[in-house]
Amino acid sequence: MPASQPRSRARDRNNVLNRAEFLSLNQPLKGNQESRSSSRKQSAQAGAAGAQNSNPKERRQSQQLPEEDCMQLNPSFKGIAFNSLLAIDICMSKRLGVCANRASSWGGARSMINLLGITGHGIPWIVGTLICLVKSSTLAGQEVLMNLLLALLLDIMIVAGLQKLAKRKGPYDVSPGLLDYLTMDTYAFPAGHASRAAMISKFFLNHLVLAIPLRILLVLWALCVGFSRVMIGRHHITDVLSGFVFGYLQFRLVELIWMSSNTCQMLISIW
Repeated sequence: MPASQPRSRARDRNNVLNRAEFLSLNQPLKGNQESRSSSRKQSAQAGAAGAQNSNPKERRQSQQLPEEDCMQLNPSFKGIAFNSLLAIDICMSKRLGVCANRASSWGGARSMINLLGITGHGIPWIVGTLICLVKSSTLAGQEVLMNLLLALLLDIMIVAGLQKLAKRKGPYDVSPGLLDYLTMDTYAFPAGHASRAAMISKFFLNHLVLAIPLRILLVLWALCVGFSRVMIGRHHITDVLSGFVFGYLQFRLVELIWMSSNTCQMLISIW
């Protein structure tokens, strides 16, 4: 027995786990467990205290969040109808954009459609009106031409302002031309060519004596100019229809502020 005791002591000394740096591995982590349990208790108490001290408004908001989510998931009938009409408008406009690019089904006719659109642009009409005004020798002709020039300038300003407010893009990524930038016709809603064509056709029908075939051709020209903008992908169908409406309203506005012959002569003399 006395010989076995020194042997057991020698084993304990040679055991690696009995060294001082490894003694913590053999002992249970009581302090760490107690600290963890105490931290959990403190966090639970703090959470309970925060819930008790929270404002009733925050509680109401947290209770109302599911209802708001339900309202977003269940929109009103007006919202559903508006979104449905908007989707139909975009789909039909993209289908009618047969000349949007060279690879489209009617891509070869894009140049002709663009030429038709130029006939409804504001810059050619303003230049042509000024030339006719210079060459006109009658008071009645100068009166009509001066009011037509006023209508064209009003059309450019009103359409540019409405487009800046709406900032609606077209169905296709078609960059505006140089003439479009000059008249600030860079967005889709409302269609400036359509409003101008509707206003000019109504102006001519009301103030010029034209034969019935010419009247029919004038109306057809306005319709073709408007829908040519859909074919090249610059405008939606609703943009063109709203352009026709705004063109008629602009005509009514010009009729209300119609300049008399004396006023036109005074402006011509100043110019």
